[in-house]
Amino acid sequence: MAGLSLEIIMVMAMICLAVFLFIVEWVRVDVVAILMMVTLPILGLVTPKEAFVGFSSNAVISIIAVIIIGAGLDRTGLINRLVKPVLALAGSSTNRIIIFISATVAFISSFMQNIGAAALFLPAIQRISKDRSIPTSKLLMPIGFSAILGGTVTLVGSSPLILLNELLEPFGLKPFGLFDVTPVGVALVAAGILTFVVAGRFILPQPKEDAGLQEAGAMERKASNGDGHFELHIPSDFTHYRDPISVRNLRQRYLLNIVAAKEPPDHILAPPPADLELRGKMDIAVFGSEENAKRMAVELGMEMKPALDVFKSQLADDLSGSVEAVVAPRSHVEGKTLREINLRDRYQVTPIAMYSQGEVYRADLGDITLTAGDSVLLFGDWKRLQLLAEERNFLFITPIEKEPMRPQKAIFAGFWLAVALVMVIIFHLQLSMCLMTGALGMILTRVITIDEAYEAVDWRTIFLLAGLIPLGIATEKTGTAAWIANAVLSAIGDVSPIVLLTVIGILSTVFTLVISNVGATVLLVPLVVNMAIAANADPRMAALVVGLATSNSFILPTHQVNALYMGPGHYRSKDYMKAGSVVSVVFIVVMIAMIYFFYGV
Repeated sequence: MAGLSLEIIMVMAMICLAVFLFIVEWVRVDVVAILMMVTLPILGLVTPKEAFVGFSSNAVISIIAVIIIGAGLDRTGLINRLVKPVLALAGSSTNRIIIFISATVAFISSFMQNIGAAALFLPAIQRISKDRSIPTSKLLMPIGFSAILGGTVTLVGSSPLILLNELLEPFGLKPFGLFDVTPVGVALVAAGILTFVVAGRFILPQPKEDAGLQEAGAMERKASNGDGHFELHIPSDFTHYRDPISVRNLRQRYLLNIVAAKEPPDHILAPPPADLELRGKMDIAVFGSEENAKRMAVELGMEMKPALDVFKSQLADDLSGSVEAVVAPRSHVEGKTLREINLRDRYQVTPIAMYSQGEVYRADLGDITLTAGDSVLLFGDWKRLQLLAEERNFLFITPIEKEPMRPQKAIFAGFWLAVALVMVIIFHLQLSMCLMTGALGMILTRVITIDEAYEAVDWRTIFLLAGLIPLGIATEKTGTAAWIANAVLSAIGDVSPIVLLTVIGILSTVFTLVISNVGATVLLVPLVVNMAIAANADPRMAALVVGLATSNSFILPTHQVNALYMGPGHYRSKDYMKAGSVVSVVFIVVMIAMIYFFYGV
């Protein structure tokens, strides 16, 4: 084995730095990628041209195009039309619902980003849960896992597989076709669904009858079944004998939310600001339990009215109501508190309750940092809630018409998707050109506007991918990949190709649990190709194992889909560890078996 050079040491230091920053999350993952992009040419490990070549790569352009095509399909409601016949076939059996919906989500996920497919089905799953009295904890995890597994069915189903051919090019290896991975992917989807059908009762969390808020949508149901609106009048001498009381004080002391207030003579605030002080002769409308409202009225000397009077029109069901919203992955509100995003002033909506990290909160909501998958119960005017929904920072579980759909354009959306696939399958043109043709066609036929296309693209993913490609180039050109490969082979000794692929699958699974699947793919593909060459194994299959196994991200709620479903399903980390461990083992066994039998390794 060749000795260490200064360049190899520097590249390994950069890899370690990237992995460390991915794990500790001191800065966002895309910022880490940009750091690599800038630092590598400064250190002389890549040329300035190589540092920015990722932005013009086939993989990056393909991912942008796939996202735009997926947004077009979503905007026309074409995918939503699949839900009704699927539900008709599923009936009321929990297992049949899991089988049919999971298979549908996996199919959709094979052609669009899996987080998009998962988000698209979240409201539908909620409705199924309520209508058929099935705990959402029994449905969301199997369907979410299927969305992830669906990304292994085609070469455009996930970012690692889109990236795969780009990483194989420097080695002169034959690229994979669009459906070359389909037999393996279909087997993985089938195995994942079967695991939950057979062993779901053992590996899924068991909701308890008295557990309170144990299912997604439970906050809204509790609000509609137990909580309500109550109107109170404040006497004229209210502030004569007590310190000032603010709207925020009442929430903290009585778990009541003031959703409207009228100051004399006729100034109505809906909702009032949290620091508004209550004064004599004011009327207020609160949202919460009747017991707490009566207790507040007695203790503070307020008059509780038998029914809504002053605020009867403002709080009518057809004008306002409560909805449960889930913090979307990679939204602008992640990492911020409700006080920082200021929903009251910006949208005139009131946060009622919040579910985060396994706990339900009704007080001090403004101080809780939002993470993907957290559920927030909001009350407000339907029009204001619709404006909030249009920003896509929250996914609304309660159905709300979030944006104008274009069902009349569905035929164009389907046509341009078919054009892109035909160009790939029949004419064997470059993947990025085919997919971008489909995306451009949707824009030209007004399936989606150019501004909507720009908004749909997750630019953090684009910069993450483009920024890490130079690190892969440096790993290969400096001989770092070869050096690490030889060191690993020396450690494990002389093993058969099938054992080597299993080791690579396990290594990829571990990597994707702590860093992004894109980062794991970029770092591992050059390494495993060199390992396979040194061990006289098939380097293409070694790379394929990495591309597939980086989707084996079930044990922790770090994957976007897991993070999205964690809050609505009210799952805990140990729930993912329990079910995810079983599915991860099944994933590796089925993947290696299919590669062995299908590709003859």
